[in-house]
Amino acid sequence: MKHNLYREFKRIFNKDAENAYFSPGRVNLIGEHIDYNGGLVMPCAITFGTYILAAANNDKVFRFRSLNFDESLDIPLKGEYEKTGETWYNYPLGIIDYFMAEHNEIRGLDLLYYGDIPISSGLSSSASIEVATAYMLNDLFACGYSKLELVQLSKEVENDFIGVACGIMDQFAVAFGEKDKALMLNCDSLEYKAVDSNLGEYCLAIINTNKPRKLAESKYNERVNECQQALKALQQELDIQNLCDIDTDTFRKHQHLIKDATVLKRATHVVEENDRVKLAAAALETGDLGEFGQLMFASHDSLKNLYEVSGKELDAIAEYGKIDPNVAGARMTGAGFSGCGIALVKQSAFEQFTQGMVDYYTKKIGYAPSVYLSAIGDGVGVLNAFENSKSETLNSKL
Repeated sequence: MKHNLYREFKRIFNKDAENAYFSPGRVNLIGEHIDYNGGLVMPCAITFGTYILAAANNDKVFRFRSLNFDESLDIPLKGEYEKTGETWYNYPLGIIDYFMAEHNEIRGLDLLYYGDIPISSGLSSSASIEVATAYMLNDLFACGYSKLELVQLSKEVENDFIGVACGIMDQFAVAFGEKDKALMLNCDSLEYKAVDSNLGEYCLAIINTNKPRKLAESKYNERVNECQQALKALQQELDIQNLCDIDTDTFRKHQHLIKDATVLKRATHVVEENDRVKLAAAALETGDLGEFGQLMFASHDSLKNLYEVSGKELDAIAEYGKIDPNVAGARMTGAGFSGCGIALVKQSAFEQFTQGMVDYYTKKIGYAPSVYLSAIGDGVGVLNAFENSKSETLNSKL
């Protein structure tokens, strides 16, 4: 059954929505587990994301509703909030908690959320919700935060309110994304360059393993700790603040300082992956998608063997990419532990690729993946400011 999001808002709240916002999800083309190590990443915004419809109320209450989840929340306006359980509304509640703690003048709101990002897929649905909510509050109540400040406060909420020790890449990508461009972001300085991403005869395929993961409960925080151990060991001889402050050659000259074999593997991935991002940016800018694809494969192999965050499901996606002649490159994307993989696929062979991937994966894993075609899209904004096709896409999905 097709629905209209605005009609759903009126059905639920018995009044019209006054404002609408969209924030995309993201994929990281290359540069995984680099963001919290002060290195280079290359994410892009995708055309799937989070929609928020809002209307002010005079009841001094926040009302959270979602078309994706049954859980709802009505909570009075107050100075601070706490995370409750593992429900979806913790993400917007954390943002509101931040705004209230900063003494912004906020009124009660009726809020309807809808997302077309596959749940728990590693495409940054949490960052999408956080940034969309922060952008909305900043816009509605003229709080005066810059876009970068919205990114930084959203990351702080993810770290402190939600309890996930993520870096800043996800929030940055969904805020600053540009159509048909990848963002080469320095996660330490937050300087970035929009790299033209002319994929030519290729397109971006997103392959969902359909094995949900919960990031806060995964080994993500363990990897962060292992990297901190490696950094501390290297700092015995090197004046560095992050693992990615050094290149591969310098790392190899000092890797003897890291005595734990597992910690050494983690650090090796981080430093080499950071160098791969530089090579990938050069390949993308010159349109050498063959080279870019080989770097994607190398990135996945490192994440599998050195960082150990892939798993059989994500490995199956990369394996199929290597045997399909229509694929330039494939790799896991995001934090890993299941979630999604991506592949550069010839547009003319996308349907053939999809069937081949489904057959290969199903035979290996026992159930089918989901395969999506995505463009590289824009970052967060007012929904009415997006092109008409966004609204048309929305109505066709609801």
